[in-house]
Amino acid sequence: MKMNRRRVWSLAVVGLMTFRLGLGIATPASSAAVSASPDDPPAGASAEGVALFESTIAPLFEAHCWKCHGGQEGKLRGGLRLTSRAGLLKGGDLGPAIDLETPSESLLLQAVRREGPEMPPDGRLPEAAIAALTRWVELGAPWSPKVPERGPSPAEETAANPVEARIRQGRDHWSYRPVVRPKVPTPADASWADHPIDAFIAVAREAEGLVPAPPADKTTLIRRLTYDLTGLPPTPEEIDAFLKDDSPHAYETLVDRLLASPAYGEKWGRLWLDLVRYAETNGYERDGDKPHVWRYRDYVIQSFNDDKPYDQFIREQLAGDELWPDSPEAIVATGYYRLGLWDDEPADPLQARFDEFDDLVATTGQVFLGMTLNCARCHDHKIDPILQADYYKMLAFFRDIPPFSESRDTSSKFNTRDISPPEIRKTYEEELERRRVEREAIAREMTALEDQVIKRMPEEDQRASEGLDRPVVLKKLPAFFQGDESSRYDELKRRADQLDRLPTPPRDLALTINHCDPNPPPTHILIRGNPHAVGPVVQPGFPAVLGTPDPVIPPPSEGAKTAGRRRILADWIASPDNPLTARVMVNRLWHGHFGRGLVEMTSDFGDSGPPPSHPELLDWLASEFMSGGWTLKRIHRLILTSKTYRMSSGVDHCSKGLEIDPANTLLWRFNPRRLTAEEIRDAILAVSGTLNPQRGGPSVRPPIPDDVLAGQSMPGNGWKPFSPPDQWGRRSVYVKVKRSLALPILETHDAPDPDSSCSARFVTIVPSQALGMMNGDFVNEQAGYFAQRLLNAHPNDPRAQLALAIRLALGRDPTHQELDDDLAFLRQSIELDGLEPTEALRHYTLMLLNTNEFVFLD
Repeated sequence: MKMNRRRVWSLAVVGLMTFRLGLGIATPASSAAVSASPDDPPAGASAEGVALFESTIAPLFEAHCWKCHGGQEGKLRGGLRLTSRAGLLKGGDLGPAIDLETPSESLLLQAVRREGPEMPPDGRLPEAAIAALTRWVELGAPWSPKVPERGPSPAEETAANPVEARIRQGRDHWSYRPVVRPKVPTPADASWADHPIDAFIAVAREAEGLVPAPPADKTTLIRRLTYDLTGLPPTPEEIDAFLKDDSPHAYETLVDRLLASPAYGEKWGRLWLDLVRYAETNGYERDGDKPHVWRYRDYVIQSFNDDKPYDQFIREQLAGDELWPDSPEAIVATGYYRLGLWDDEPADPLQARFDEFDDLVATTGQVFLGMTLNCARCHDHKIDPILQADYYKMLAFFRDIPPFSESRDTSSKFNTRDISPPEIRKTYEEELERRRVEREAIAREMTALEDQVIKRMPEEDQRASEGLDRPVVLKKLPAFFQGDESSRYDELKRRADQLDRLPTPPRDLALTINHCDPNPPPTHILIRGNPHAVGPVVQPGFPAVLGTPDPVIPPPSEGAKTAGRRRILADWIASPDNPLTARVMVNRLWHGHFGRGLVEMTSDFGDSGPPPSHPELLDWLASEFMSGGWTLKRIHRLILTSKTYRMSSGVDHCSKGLEIDPANTLLWRFNPRRLTAEEIRDAILAVSGTLNPQRGGPSVRPPIPDDVLAGQSMPGNGWKPFSPPDQWGRRSVYVKVKRSLALPILETHDAPDPDSSCSARFVTIVPSQALGMMNGDFVNEQAGYFAQRLLNAHPNDPRAQLALAIRLALGRDPTHQELDDDLAFLRQSIELDGLEPTEALRHYTLMLLNTNEFVFLD
């Protein structure tokens, strides 16, 4: 501890080229008067020490120190105040100025002895003064009541510790205040008072004099709702059933059916994968595979389908191995820690290691808390009240996690774990033992035969066979075989080779964290984020602005496999007392349904973005979420059954809406949206009839054009060979996510970059999208399947073919005029352009897949 303090002192002097006595920001006193410290000398402190202070030390401080360290307001150097004993004990930017346990190592004495910085700067003190100062510190540094102690004034306090002042002020920020359930307001329009969400929305809208849009028709609603909950288009049969259902709760029944669909987890699980930077490769030039990571994807999908309580979902991912060490599901969940980038050949391994930690701090802070903690890696946050110390206190929770490593062995030490059921594990172990016994038996028989033949060789070969040169001797065996020895030896070699070629017995492996360190190394604040310039040690703790006391980490028990820190972090994040967790998640659900959250910046609830558009509604939803058992489907249902969600997207009803609220922040109408990249691809597969509904399992690799693969550093590596053709139609969530390569149709339609957490996707309109949709291999091939589906359904009825095409692709019935126009297009394609009927129909389906109505939701 002492060595570290001296090292930091030296770094500060050399690096900053300025005098900064002390390190570590402490909370300033609340007033100019400094209260007694627990480290004050006991009553009756030695008369020698007090007298020495009065006669020598106080005059020395006044002459040489107080001008820079406490004399005038605004003149405090290095954060160190020498006008009180408390100031000496507290220290400044580099720690306490005096050390009562080891007085000789006090930073104050090092300075006057010229062992670090040279203080005072105007010349060395006389030896008698240094001796007096040393003696005074040895006596406990008592202060005399005859010399009034002076603390910082409020203005100095703020000037000296602006970040601390920001923390105190920051606690009034809306997102850091406790969640308090507000009373549901009563809007002027009584018809909007039946549903809590509608009441909050109506009151804000009415305040601006805006009129709500009328309800959307049932055809629009089923298409909107089906895509929003499943990511797939409704089938004509589903549309007909809903349109014919005149019961008062037909819509609510539809909501419940879609929430119960397995496709719900595939749609909403994909959004969670965006957040946690899910990828199946490591990135960088080689972009090697992460083994068995698809199990994490399947875990997420199943968790959403099971409506797993969100607080449990958090705990499983952050500390599943600590809380439920025997649960395969919880072990798979900790694959969360292995999803990030990994450099297999870093120029600076220590820097790369802390980059891994930074990825965990950044992702955890943004995903669960809506905090950009990573902005405080090198310095205090420039915008939010987050200290650099907060960043490293959070990092300390992850210090027991071993680094990711790559190995040819799929059961590599740190990364994977066998989660097979006991019966499979038993079979695996028995098979390995059987092979071991057989391999040893073959080896013994081969060795015996070799020794028998070697006895016929010259003596020098016999001697060589007993040492390192035996492999050289064995090459001479064929010349000395007799009888059937050659065939026997060849048969033994064949059996050994056949045994080695047997596939590994099946078992279930999961990418996770293994061999955690029960006693992790200390966590230091890194000066400017540099892992080679360590500052003071910090313990695991929470951001100071949230006001939660730092936890007491119990020492690991004997035989512990982890440090037990992450369960404390998980419990804190998943606590109903945490003001951020529930707010952040209900806002994500709102964003998923309306295209924008009540808080626009869904992963940054700090000062960077605008405040909530409807703060009371946000808190009401957060309170409802927690009191309802943290179930996501319950919040979905609340949102989807509101009038707000069921409005049409038209603007004609409210002439001043576009003028007063062009961004529709007040939700006076529904926001149309474009389908996501996965929804576009999956919808094309669905309408063409080639969608493979198979769920789960290893990811698939559909064909990618060679000219796209050529852009890789190793073309085709990690993607070829393609999966079998019957797997090409799997949903996009099951397509392999390779960091250096993506399906063109997904990439051009704004699929997320998996290198970091994606809280909201960009929605761009660029030429490459139209080019890919019109000319791409995938869309043209699917248009052909789509045309064949229509021909199979109505072999000799072009009008029926076109009507079915529109119902499948656009989710509605065509108009008579529409059919007439489309039939004319077909006739022209056949008669004037010379196309075969099947090819003309393919051109038509390709055109239909390129319409705005296909790729946009109203």
